Amino acid sequence: MIVVLRAGAPEADVERVKEVIEGQGLRTRVVVGEVKTIVCVLGVSDRDSLARLIEPLPGVEQILTVLHPFKLASRELHPEDTVVTVGGRTIGAGELAVIAGPCAVESEEMLLEVAETVREAGAHFLRGAIFKPRTSPYSFQGLKERGLEILARVRERTGLAIVTEVTSVVDVPMAAQYVDVIQVGARNMQNYPLLETVGRFSRPVLLKRGMMASIEEWLMSAEYVLDAGNPAVILCERGIRTFETYTRNTLDLSAVPVVKRLSHLPIIVDPSHAAGDRHYVTALAKAAVACGADGLMVEVHPDPSRALSDGKQSLDLEGFRRLMAEVTMLSKMLRTPA
Repeated sequence: MIVVLRAGAPEADVERVKEVIEGQGLRTRVVVGEVKTIVCVLGVSDRDSLARLIEPLPGVEQILTVLHPFKLASRELHPEDTVVTVGGRTIGAGELAVIAGPCAVESEEMLLEVAETVREAGAHFLRGAIFKPRTSPYSFQGLKERGLEILARVRERTGLAIVTEVTSVVDVPMAAQYVDVIQVGARNMQNYPLLETVGRFSRPVLLKRGMMASIEEWLMSAEYVLDAGNPAVILCERGIRTFETYTRNTLDLSAVPVVKRLSHLPIIVDPSHAAGDRHYVTALAKAAVACGADGLMVEVHPDPSRALSDGKQSLDLEGFRRLMAEVTMLSKMLRTPA
């Protein structure tokens, strides 16, 4: 349920509405818009009984039912786009945000080489995993805290904001000391204790769609982060598992316009994990830009044949430069008013 207050309603009216709702054992979330203030009711209630208590209150203009189970992520509650600011750069404000870097941090020398290249090509965010949830326990598992220290030193030298994935609630406090954006990967999209934990920290959260998750399930996972108090959530479409075998996953580009209609949260696309093959990454990246994605996440490695993880889907440095030239030109063309 959403309670819309009249334009110019005083703070006392807002507080009275909250008091009545919370007196019924429910929680509230207040959204202050440019003209009106909205109070969102969180929790299960008898709508009609609650409405009868709220309607006579001063300042109340309208009571609406939220049609979707994701309340805080819904456009019904938050009509304006959410813009996430990271290190002076924005995601969701119209400019194409590009996050690029190796699948995993392997060494400081390699990471610095990639970081300098992607920065010069136009990216503003550096990705690099230091906790690697791998299918095989014998595969490279990441450098952990040493990798975080490397990421922080490379940020100091390049000015790029850093993005890395956490896989366990115990790792979140440590990662939050180093990184600018905490990523929750596809395998952990429905790890609710992890979602609640990252929601309690002030770092923006990049939430990847699960391999077999519906859009509603994905947005409900975002709801956990929002409900824990963190409004800075960035959604990432990275392909879903289907019967197709020529690509690693099937990139669901329809998710971009669907999410933008349903939710105010920014959405980016990861063509690398979707394709699983570098030959298709640039084409999928351009398609994502054409669909209106707010950004891209691309894997880049100086020598993909020697990468410790996901080398097959990683672009080499020159390949990334070409991708950036093409998506930058396309983004400018699409975003230039006629």
